[in-house]
Amino acid sequence: MKSFLRVVKWVGLTLVVLVVGFVAFVYARANRTYDAPYPDLAASQDSTLIERGRYLATGPAHCVDCHTPTSEVERLAAGEDVPMSGGFDFVLPIGTIYAPNITPDPETGIGAYTDGELARALRYGVKRDGRPLLDFMPFYDLSDYDLTAVISYLRASEPVQNERPAHEFNFMGNMVRALGMVKPMGDGDVPPAPAIDTTAAYGEYLARTVANCRGCHSERDLRTGAYVGPEYAGQMEFEGMEGGYFVTPNLTPDPETGRIANWSQDQFVQRLRSGVGLPGSPMPWGPFSRMSDTELIALFKFFSTLDPVRAEKPIPVGLQGAS
Repeated sequence: MKSFLRVVKWVGLTLVVLVVGFVAFVYARANRTYDAPYPDLAASQDSTLIERGRYLATGPAHCVDCHTPTSEVERLAAGEDVPMSGGFDFVLPIGTIYAPNITPDPETGIGAYTDGELARALRYGVKRDGRPLLDFMPFYDLSDYDLTAVISYLRASEPVQNERPAHEFNFMGNMVRALGMVKPMGDGDVPPAPAIDTTAAYGEYLARTVANCRGCHSERDLRTGAYVGPEYAGQMEFEGMEGGYFVTPNLTPDPETGRIANWSQDQFVQRLRSGVGLPGSPMPWGPFSRMSDTELIALFKFFSTLDPVRAEKPIPVGLQGAS
């Protein structure tokens, strides 16, 4: 009996040591830093470039949708230009993420960042202090022209002083960071952007690199951000902004489960122009409704070229589905 108790004691002590050691490892490595090059890009005062950046940030790239204060949502929906002084709080399994102030205020915004630091953050997902950004802004393959345009617009926008909280990671959040599950994403190998026209090639650039249709319309693991389902087949689950439950639609041309498979090009353009269908929808309808006909047609043509995927997740009774 004594030897059995002795074994239990040592097993217990060993488990305690392992747990304490793992916890210490997590908190020691949670804020690990990474290195990445600084793209040789600089903000411009060229009005054409600034306007392109404004169009991207308030339209297809929908920066305004996350970085605009919740108190300004109605102005944003009305098509007004609203300073991106900090926006939504995202409550996730890994903790609470606060969309930061990205106006050029030197104290609470990005005014103290160099152009190279901003370009590195967007192209490689590495913050000014070397810590990795969460994969909320997958602009890693944004063309040099468009990346310069966005930075130029941010520099030219109105500075607003608004201190935002630091992200609050729970133990799971610190664990995934310590284990390298949150890490730089961009490899710097940026293909040339296709010409701005109505082709499927330009539509793919928009869907994958600018508008991030892929990020929401593909099933992902919310703990790590990893893709776990076919691209553009939908099935990603979201809580609505006003409650409710949404499942992103399948955008592939599957005739039975593809949401837009039987739509005409004109129907697609009109739907994107018409705005929110269900209250609280997480889709950035406002910014997307500002996209040009050229880009909406390009998106439709690209979605039409995808391989059909049969994918339809049942929606629980009494809850909403994505529009």
